Amino acid sequence: MAKKFQSKKSGDKPTKFLHKTSNKPFKPKAKQNGAAPSKPLIPPQLEDDIPDFPRGGGRALSREEFDEVRAEVDAEFDLEEREASRRRKRGKTGTVQQRMSWVHCLNMSPGMKLWGVIAEVNEKDIVVSLPGGIRGLVRASEAVDQFSDDVIGDVESTFLSSMYQVGQLVSCVVLQLDDDKKEKGKRKLWLSMRLSLLHKGFSVDVIQEGRVLSAYVKSIEDHGYMLHFGLPSFTGFMPRNSHSGSRDFDVNIGQLLQGVVKNVDKTRKVVYLSYDPVMVSKCVTKDLKGISIDLLVPGMMVNARVRSTLENGVMLSFLTYFTGTVDMFHLQKTLPTSNWKDDYSQNKKDLRLCDEQLGYHTKVLLVNARILFIDPSTRAVGLTLNPHLVQNKAPPLLVKTGDIFDHSKVVRVDRGMGLLLEVPSLPIPTPAYVNVSDVADKEVRKLEKSFKEGSQIRVRVLGFRHLEGLATGLVKTSAFEGSVFTHSDVKPGMVVKAKVIAVDSFGAIVQLASGVKALCPLRHMSEFEIVKPRKKFQVGIELVFRVLGCKSKRITVTHKKTLVKSKLPILSSYADATEGLITHGWITKIEKHGCFVRFCNGVQGFAPRKFLFDRSVASLFPSEFFVPLCNYNTDSLSLSLSRFELGLDPGCETSSMYHVEQVIKCRITSSVPASRRINLSFVMTPASFNFEGLALRGVSEDMVKPGILVSGVVERITSHAIIVDVSAKGYTKGTIYPEHLSDNQGLAALMKSVLKPGYEFDQLLVLDVESSSLILTAKYSLINSAQQLPLDVSQVRPHSVLHGYVCNLIETGCFVRFIGRLTGFAPKNKATDDRKADLSEVFYTGQSVRCNVLDVSSETDRITLSLKQSLCSSMDASFIQEYFLLEEKIAKLQLLDSNGSGLKWVDDFGIGGVIEGIVHEAKDVGVVISYPKYNDIFGFVAHYQLGGITVEAGSKVRAAVLDIARMERLVDLSLKPEFVHRSTEGDSSVQTHKKKRKGEAHRDLEVHQSVNAIVEIVKDNYLVLSIPECNYALGYASVTDYNTQRSRPKKFVNGQCVIATIVALPGPSTSGRLLLLLKSTSEVTESSSSKRLKKKSSYNVGSLVHGEITEIKPLEMRLKFGPGFHGRVHITETDFDSAVEEPFNNFRIGQTLAARILSKANKSGKDKKFCQWELSIKSSMVTGSSEEGDKPINEDFKFVTGQHVTGFVYKVDKEWVWLTVSRDVRAQLYVLDSACEPNELQEFQKRFLVGKALSGYILSINKEKKLLRLVLHPLIAVPDRELGEDLSRTLNGPTSHIAEGQTLGGRISKVLPGVGGLLVQIDPHLYGKVHFTELTDIWMPNPLSKYHEGQFVKCKVLEISRSIKGTIHIDLSLRSSSNGKQEHRPAELGDNAHSSSQPVKKIEDLHPDMVVQGYVKNVTPKGCFIMLSRKLDAKILLSKLSEGYVENPEQEFPIGKLVIGKVVSVEPLSKRVEVSLRTSSASKAAKYDISKMSSLRVGDIISGTIKRVELYGLFITVEHSNLVGLCHVSELSEDPIDDIEARYRAGEKVAAKILKVDEDRHRISLGMKSSYLAGDHTDDETPQIRKFDDAIEDSDIVAGNDLTLLPQTSSAGLTNVDVHYENQKHSVLAEAESRASIPPLEVSLDDVENSAMDITVTEDVKNTEITDTIEEKTKRRAMKKAKEQREKEIKAAEERLLEKDIPRTADEFEKLVRSSPNSSFVWIKYMAFMLSLADVEKARSIAERALRTINIREETEKLNIWVAYFNLENEYGNPPEEAVVNLFKRALQYCDPKKVHLALLGMYERTEQYKLAVELLDKMVKKFKHSRKVWLRRIQTILKHNQGGVQSLVSRALLSLPRKKHIKFISQTAVLEFKCGVPDRGRSMFEGMLREYPKRTDLWSIYLDQEIRIGDVDVIRALFERAISLSLPPKKMKGASLPEKLRVGGPKCNYNFVSDSIRSSTNEINFVGSGSARGSCIMTALRCSCISECAFWLKPVLSAFEAT
Repeated sequence: MAKKFQSKKSGDKPTKFLHKTSNKPFKPKAKQNGAAPSKPLIPPQLEDDIPDFPRGGGRALSREEFDEVRAEVDAEFDLEEREASRRRKRGKTGTVQQRMSWVHCLNMSPGMKLWGVIAEVNEKDIVVSLPGGIRGLVRASEAVDQFSDDVIGDVESTFLSSMYQVGQLVSCVVLQLDDDKKEKGKRKLWLSMRLSLLHKGFSVDVIQEGRVLSAYVKSIEDHGYMLHFGLPSFTGFMPRNSHSGSRDFDVNIGQLLQGVVKNVDKTRKVVYLSYDPVMVSKCVTKDLKGISIDLLVPGMMVNARVRSTLENGVMLSFLTYFTGTVDMFHLQKTLPTSNWKDDYSQNKKDLRLCDEQLGYHTKVLLVNARILFIDPSTRAVGLTLNPHLVQNKAPPLLVKTGDIFDHSKVVRVDRGMGLLLEVPSLPIPTPAYVNVSDVADKEVRKLEKSFKEGSQIRVRVLGFRHLEGLATGLVKTSAFEGSVFTHSDVKPGMVVKAKVIAVDSFGAIVQLASGVKALCPLRHMSEFEIVKPRKKFQVGIELVFRVLGCKSKRITVTHKKTLVKSKLPILSSYADATEGLITHGWITKIEKHGCFVRFCNGVQGFAPRKFLFDRSVASLFPSEFFVPLCNYNTDSLSLSLSRFELGLDPGCETSSMYHVEQVIKCRITSSVPASRRINLSFVMTPASFNFEGLALRGVSEDMVKPGILVSGVVERITSHAIIVDVSAKGYTKGTIYPEHLSDNQGLAALMKSVLKPGYEFDQLLVLDVESSSLILTAKYSLINSAQQLPLDVSQVRPHSVLHGYVCNLIETGCFVRFIGRLTGFAPKNKATDDRKADLSEVFYTGQSVRCNVLDVSSETDRITLSLKQSLCSSMDASFIQEYFLLEEKIAKLQLLDSNGSGLKWVDDFGIGGVIEGIVHEAKDVGVVISYPKYNDIFGFVAHYQLGGITVEAGSKVRAAVLDIARMERLVDLSLKPEFVHRSTEGDSSVQTHKKKRKGEAHRDLEVHQSVNAIVEIVKDNYLVLSIPECNYALGYASVTDYNTQRSRPKKFVNGQCVIATIVALPGPSTSGRLLLLLKSTSEVTESSSSKRLKKKSSYNVGSLVHGEITEIKPLEMRLKFGPGFHGRVHITETDFDSAVEEPFNNFRIGQTLAARILSKANKSGKDKKFCQWELSIKSSMVTGSSEEGDKPINEDFKFVTGQHVTGFVYKVDKEWVWLTVSRDVRAQLYVLDSACEPNELQEFQKRFLVGKALSGYILSINKEKKLLRLVLHPLIAVPDRELGEDLSRTLNGPTSHIAEGQTLGGRISKVLPGVGGLLVQIDPHLYGKVHFTELTDIWMPNPLSKYHEGQFVKCKVLEISRSIKGTIHIDLSLRSSSNGKQEHRPAELGDNAHSSSQPVKKIEDLHPDMVVQGYVKNVTPKGCFIMLSRKLDAKILLSKLSEGYVENPEQEFPIGKLVIGKVVSVEPLSKRVEVSLRTSSASKAAKYDISKMSSLRVGDIISGTIKRVELYGLFITVEHSNLVGLCHVSELSEDPIDDIEARYRAGEKVAAKILKVDEDRHRISLGMKSSYLAGDHTDDETPQIRKFDDAIEDSDIVAGNDLTLLPQTSSAGLTNVDVHYENQKHSVLAEAESRASIPPLEVSLDDVENSAMDITVTEDVKNTEITDTIEEKTKRRAMKKAKEQREKEIKAAEERLLEKDIPRTADEFEKLVRSSPNSSFVWIKYMAFMLSLADVEKARSIAERALRTINIREETEKLNIWVAYFNLENEYGNPPEEAVVNLFKRALQYCDPKKVHLALLGMYERTEQYKLAVELLDKMVKKFKHSRKVWLRRIQTILKHNQGGVQSLVSRALLSLPRKKHIKFISQTAVLEFKCGVPDRGRSMFEGMLREYPKRTDLWSIYLDQEIRIGDVDVIRALFERAISLSLPPKKMKGASLPEKLRVGGPKCNYNFVSDSIRSSTNEINFVGSGSARGSCIMTALRCSCISECAFWLKPVLSAFEAT
């Protein structure tokens, strides 16, 4: 490299010319060997010597020219020097750069590229250390390009740490600079490490070998790694063996790597890299021609030349014309002295000397440097000479922040800047730089006087610049004095001084003397709340703070005066919390039960509202102190010894004395460090108890205890409590918290708002005793159940339901308190029925609840509760009863200050009574009624209560009172007659005995009676209900319960029917209301009695018991018997009658019954809490005798299909009705089996109510689950049903309930596209299809518009069939059974037209001229097909679509369009129908020319004009008429015509002779032969009737209406196809003629249109004619036959050879293989012999020998050996699959790949390895896509395995195969469909080919063979008739040995083809044996015009005829 640069010539003074064009210095040419030729030779230029901007025509300078240029340069240089000197004198800087600018945030701009070192890797970002000590941030999204979904799955977690590590060198791009929000004056630098930004502008053309590039690992492959360079234009690859130390090389996907470019494949755009760290570190970028600054990348190493030295760095030139700078911290020496310029200044002198010498031997100082940064905006480039960075390594980090080094050496003193020190770190010194501001606390003007180079000073490390490897330090004295220098020095509790540097809304940021920053939150800036924090905390002020916490680098301090000046001990950990410790803290949260206090370092404690006396204290005192308290509850003892730890007076709230963030002195009473719990007290002196007073208070028997009832008067009301005076002995004050005023949360708040001092509470329950005050409650639920509430744990019984209130809520559960401090806990999963519910949203503190006791632990005194509504619902009316009572009290309190009448008005508005009022106003929501007697009372009638009556403002109305709102002074009224008339008859809801109204007896209202009610009014908290069965009595039911007050209530609507239970009759305690309990809120499963009673029980299974009915439910009745036992009577265990829907109607609650025990109580599983006995009250069970025992009495599961059973509905979901047939047997009824009518199916869930009896017939039985499937109708017995068991298995259950003709209910599953119809579900696993014509009763356009998915429909089963694959097809109809309305019949269709709305069922129902309707099914260029019915289609030719010309049939006749037309022809045998849409105008035109046609005679010569020229003849219009005749091509001339189109043109006038006139069919046959026109010659030969017919059939594409005879083509023109010959004795021939017009077979038109065959049939017919002549085919056939014969002879010879002398030993086989070395047969026998000896290895060696021995030309023999070898490895390989694959790869190298693939495929198929075969075929169709055989094998595999996708595969094949192979491929595919697939698809393919190639006799033969194999007689006959009616040219005829007369017979004789048909027909006679078949065969022979020659073939036919 040095030698290369020694050949360069450069100077400091560039020429004027070069100065303007390039930054590159001038390079003169040197002399060679000292000679000075006039024109010096140009030396070979290296890459660096090539001019930067070469110009054409340039040449080397001569010596004289060079001197001139040199003189100009020197003069210009001197002038510039003088100007620079002048500017320096004026104090201005010259153009010559003296200093380089430092890199800092101010001169950075977006797009700047930088090199850096990763300093930190966090979860969401990366911190990068950049040049100059700048730190930048890289977000996770900017750390790597998103080139794959697998690279960045989650930017959180360990994504960044797995790809990057600290100390890694990376290249970055500046994205943006943001102002730091926390600190003003500072900016945040955001970077990106994405290669797409770094490599912007790169392309594969600019990448050179030897360059270092960075790339991501995109994927890991077997041989290397796929790389991604951030750009989509090229990719990369790195081989695994390209790096050293491969064992330790671990690569992850997405990892960033550096590699050296080894090769560039510009064609494939792939760059190959080599990863070698040593090579990467040494690789230098070569000079590139025309390189731009965009191609420079940070970290790139270049060869640089020193151009000059600056004051603070060095200027270098590199890559020919780039210049860059190196600052003093990136020089070659890490500790450069003050003479560092001497290392670079020598270069300048050498350059000047060499400049004068004008030679090539120049001393140039060359260095290796790496690019540090690139600024594209200023084109500035920074370089580094740091030895670590040049070696591509980050400098080592050997010092830590805060380290102090006493003996640091001063290396350099930078005047006015700072000091460079050598810090004695280990193992090598570390350079450190001290800024001038950090040298001393005072300003130092001259550093060189204070610090001398070489002296040692003391320094403290302040930071570290990772990229430069340079530490920053402090020398000033204050740096060593402070106790805090870094974050690690900060300790919680220490007091520090800090300066405020920023103030914001969240607090202040302060900075300690060492530079460490901390946050003082807003709440800690002062003892009190600060409104304007910036006013007190001014930026720059220095204050004293105390450290509160230090987590990571986040320090929190406080400026609260009490905390800062506190002399008490600091509590900074739970371990320091000792009992009795007094310290300062601050309150963080205030609760009702206490305060939470925070200390330093996050330590937290709790100060309870009161402290309980510990029971263990009792052991410390004499027993006589506690003897008087022996009868007193121990909990009460604790309460009496309790004291307030917050220092509050009774009734005083905590929030009134304390506030959050208040500094408080507290004492630690106890602590548990392990559980991080500290108990505190705000009382500094420990409690002292007066035990004498305690004993005296305990002795008093009249002392108030928790759980008793007292009365009180309100004394005062505070914001958090109501203080009352109580008349209890020993206590005068009591406290009622607001939530304890009522069970209802809303009424409690309302009650508090109206309470006033002096109000007296009649009953208050004492909950607790605090000091001298009582804690009271006014909750109605607690007062009513005061006697049942427990005082101690011993009084709590499991499985009991208790009233309580919520005292606390936590995340894991809910605490419920009873009396005193007795508390239970309900875990979260037991608190609500919805486990996902949030407890804080469901419950609130103080809420009244009902709880079910789950468990009581006597050891731990813990009570486990359940608050689930399903277990704790109310059984009485206490909740709503309290609501109405408290509402009345609140109303009275509201009226205390008013002068009104109070609540006297209520007496006039009795509930249920009728009152007269005036309509005040009619609003949108109802009618407002006013009363003259009461001005402030209004009534309201909702719209629902108007009863259809229209009222007007001012009119008088009589309305019944439904409800009274005393607080709102509002009355809810009703105008419904049932309420108004009921009241006028004197009936009211208060009465309990109901009268008879209109002859109907009503039952008396009783408690616990279940009634059906109707919702009349929906209130916020309750419902107003009416009971129709009880003369519309009014009742009131709550919509919520104790435990569901905050839950979302169930929505009710007016008129809704509900089931309710009467729980309280009207009376004073209910405010005169009848109270009900809704079923939804009363469902609760009762718990069992105690275990002790059960153990003592003597009841066994079979015992007869007498029990009392406690509850009646729809499906069960519960009884109570014995000592607390509960039993259940299932609804099926009663004497129910199938006609009775509700068997429990005859029973009443409280009734006593005799029952028999069926089974013991269930104690396991989910029923553990519901221990109930199973009982039976059947007469047969009760009256009979039963043995007692432990085994349950179970019914035998004896059910049979079809049995009639009855069950009761217990659940209804969207799809099923679930019934209970017995206790253990369930049944289900499917929604579609429940009805047929859609409206009933839509109301499915409403029709079946729980408890309703339902009868049905068993369809299926599941014995394991004891589950029955029912249907409502009897099963249909079908003997010898065709479908059998396979159908049942297919339908996943019995299907005997479905039969043809049955009407079912269905649900639309899918609307099929086009005319596909509907897919309707009729069973859970069974679907039927509705044909497009079966959708509606009448023909209508777009019948699918009436239906949508999910719609219920009524359908009828038309047909149940089974396909070849075994699947069941059910055809349905949505048409009603009636005929429906007659479809409108267009008048123009004629009077004889018959149109019906019903589709035509059978083809026999059709007849010509019949008017039919249908939907367009398919449209082709030749016409369209329409659907007449489900199984009948019709064809409409293009000419019959309209009277006019149809330009675009697909547009005018879209699929699904409804059309009306007339039947033209009907062919019942082939089921072909032709329809015309043309109107009667054509008939009129036909009648107009009937006379003209009748005037024509055979033999007349007519003149005409050629209308159209076709290949088969000419259409000629008869002159002076619009009659058109056909002149067949055979009748044009005596000589054959090769090109008819070249000879005749449309419009020419010609003369022709009439050969035949068919008036019935409106056809004219003409002849133009010269012999005809001579006039004397007459042709006795039979006219070519069939030829004319064929022409008409083949001319379907005639434009307009000109088919044959323009006016004569009426709708009935083609119907009369019978031909009457003059010779009547040939009647069979006439029949054959009529049958010859049979159209193509009816096939699935969908298959025809969708088949891939259309790709071929649309091609040009001329290009798809027969490609080979008969001679070529015959020749190839003969060669193939000869080859096969030769193969057979060779094989037979080998077999004979082996049979004569079969080898018995290996030696004999060796002799044989030597004699026949090329015979694969012998070698394979040899291998088989070795396998018979179990010597597999020997067999393998023989196979290898055979492959080596057999001649290379014997490819077939070698292939046989490979196949045998495949079978060998497949059987004995280890593993077989791998062995076969390896052998297969070898075989591909020696044999034809296609044959090898086919051989392997055959082996896979023989061994039934279908999966491998399919995989191989998928590869073959890609590799051999032009092979017909491969595609056919793939199709055959799909068909054999009943897979789908055949048509798509055929389409792919036709796109890949050459055109010449299409016909053969399609025909063979069709044969495969006939054999293995669906014959209909095969027919579609044959029909499509024959439409395009009707004269391909080979296709006809193949088609016939396949149909004969199927055996459908009618189809075979029709196909024969179509085939033999073909008109073939001479070249199509076969059989050269026939007489000449037959061969030259022209189109008159298809001898050979007819003969083949006759032979096949003979076989058909033997096969069918019917007379029609025999006649068909005879007609086939007679059809040939040369009857005499064909008579030979009639002999076997006639013989067969005679024989049968």
